[in-house]
Amino acid sequence: MADQVPENTAVKKILVIDDSETIRHQVRQALAATGYEIIEAVDGVDGLEKLRGVTDLDMALCDVNMPRLNGLDMIAEVQRSGPKIPILMLTTEGQPSLIKRARESGAKGWIVKPFKPELLVAAVTKLVEQRPAPASP
Repeated sequence: MADQVPENTAVKKILVIDDSETIRHQVRQALAATGYEIIEAVDGVDGLEKLRGVTDLDMALCDVNMPRLNGLDMIAEVQRSGPKIPILMLTTEGQPSLIKRARESGAKGWIVKPFKPELLVAAVTKLVEQRPAPASP
């Protein structure tokens, strides 16, 4: 049979939290080309505001080193009081201690920049597909 359209064809919304405009642009290009809707935040504080203000996000991508609120502290706050969505860290940092801390805080994965667009798309797709479907009314 030809390609089947999945039952849930709603556009998936991804929040990209990074203080680098260049990285946000690169992520947008990679993910928007595969049909994701991208919402951008410039740091952890902006990310928390967007997480609390957009009720239908499917996941977030987050840098570690950002002004005002770093990514690790932001995901810890999301786990305490924010929406329960998967968060993938996208950062230049690769130290095992930071990766461990991120996982303990609730991150579902870690990609080191610079990233390959196809690997980013694959990781995002996997996390979005693993997320439980919302309950039917």
